[in-house]
Amino acid sequence: MSVRRFWASASTLLLAAAAALGVAQPASASSSAAAGGYVALGDSYSSGVGAGSYISDSGDCRRSTKAYPYLWAEANSPSSFAFVACSGATTSTVASGQLGALSSSTSLVSVTAGGNDVGFADVMQDCVLSGESACLAAVDAAVGKMNNTLPSGLGSLYDSIHSKAPQAHVVVLGYPRFYKVGGSCVAGLSDKERTAINNASDVLNGVIAKQAANAGLTFAGVADEFTGHELCSGDPWLHSLSIPVYDSYHPKPEGQSGGYLPAFRSAA
Repeated sequence: MSVRRFWASASTLLLAAAAALGVAQPASASSSAAAGGYVALGDSYSSGVGAGSYISDSGDCRRSTKAYPYLWAEANSPSSFAFVACSGATTSTVASGQLGALSSSTSLVSVTAGGNDVGFADVMQDCVLSGESACLAAVDAAVGKMNNTLPSGLGSLYDSIHSKAPQAHVVVLGYPRFYKVGGSCVAGLSDKERTAINNASDVLNGVIAKQAANAGLTFAGVADEFTGHELCSGDPWLHSLSIPVYDSYHPKPEGQSGGYLPAFRSAA
């Protein structure tokens, strides 16, 4: 049995249930933002899927006390904190289901969105199960969505955030590259597939950064923070294919505290 066939056989059952696309320091530059309310919007990378310690009443949104919004709020004590990010959220569901937490008194907003709009879970399923050509085709299709349809969804969301919280400083966070190409992994995807996935992440972050700039918002990338801690690095801050399956390809607690939190703190 080939390595890929073994990997696919071991993971088919897990991926069939896959859901779509989440060290606090004392307040310093963020103190001014803490003077008002902080609202954390977005998808699983902001809710903290993969980090564990989920808040009991957050249900399938899986909001974690180890996610960067919660860690920042603990360290900075904003006047109010609304943690409404939710696993599986898209730009449209953030706009329709989360913006009620915003108000004229909101002074700081964080948001991650876009990965689910371009079919994150489907791409990874194709790459793990269906061979190199299918993987590369799925990645190309996702990149097409990033360039053609995602910008309008992001632009509409960012405009809605500004309309609901006109005084807020809004930080839009990106996504990490998944793989260290040529790293320590001896099974699973080929380096060609891993490179394509990384390149797609760069495109996604570029589209998000451009739309954030167009809306006058602050973009905070996390690729640099995760460099050296990708999958196949020997010290990954991301889960690979995992049990429970919803953890797969999401940040571990170290990815939230060592990757997302510093990026957000520097931009907030």
